[in-house]
Amino acid sequence: MPRIVIPDDAPPVMASSAAYGRFQTRHDIAYFDSLPGSEEKLIERLGDAEIAINIRSSCRFTAAVFEACPKLKMVSIWGTGTDNIDLAAARRLGVTITNTPGVSAPSIAEHTLALLLAVARKIPKIDAQVRDGNWPRGSMTLLHGKTVGVIGLGAIGLRFARLAAGIGMNVIAWTMNPRDLGVPLVSLDELLETSDVVSLHLRLSDDTRSFLGRDRIAKMKRGALLVNTARGPIVDEAAMIDALQSGQLAGAGLDVFDIEPLPGGHPLTTLDNVVLSPHCAGITPEVLEAGLALSLENVEKYLAGSPQHRVA
Repeated sequence: MPRIVIPDDAPPVMASSAAYGRFQTRHDIAYFDSLPGSEEKLIERLGDAEIAINIRSSCRFTAAVFEACPKLKMVSIWGTGTDNIDLAAARRLGVTITNTPGVSAPSIAEHTLALLLAVARKIPKIDAQVRDGNWPRGSMTLLHGKTVGVIGLGAIGLRFARLAAGIGMNVIAWTMNPRDLGVPLVSLDELLETSDVVSLHLRLSDDTRSFLGRDRIAKMKRGALLVNTARGPIVDEAAMIDALQSGQLAGAGLDVFDIEPLPGGHPLTTLDNVVLSPHCAGITPEVLEAGLALSLENVEKYLAGSPQHRVA
């Protein structure tokens, strides 16, 4: 029976999963409910395991980790992001990498829309004012009839595009792999220059790190809103903060950041035109269970000789 390691279930989500309850009766599993904290500790936890189930993106599977664990042949990721995995090293060393695509798309798309509405309607700010005994009026943004530019038309971006259209927004998009998905495609420059809202739905990679940098933010329509539920480093955070302070951006809804958790006193926490959430867009009970179950199913499929959802 192959040894399986879950090296990083912190804070714990897998342990209480119904799918894991069934899975652990059939397999030899070493389970850890804390983060390794270092590459050396991760290597120690993996040991001679053949399979790892990766829960947290902060746990990094580098080339050094793969090389130090020659028996490791498969990593099943809970989630879609692979920026914590050295995919080139995995391919070179024959390690199969799988993820759980599409499972969280409905939840993240809903959360994207919620952040957009919260920013446009200034809900956190006026909620606080009402609680303080004030009665603020006006100064909100009507989204109906406005243009939203969706950058990235994967499962999440496409779902969000449909939700935005459902509230009466004009939707345009730019994507790295253009295809006919029923959403008008435009050049990136046109999207930035004409959109009242820009919503990011790209994977983090060498090609997308700082994708929305200072130059591209400067091209955006003055007073536009930005929403990011993808990955923090896709945006030049310092440039975004400058734009929020200057009025180039009227507001932002952010679920992801360069450093997570967001440090106390971070400049973003001081801006009243920003709505923040703690990288939780895809975490609902239904999505959580479905994603964890799929990560375990990927292991079962690999062991049966028919791996699914491979990214390497």
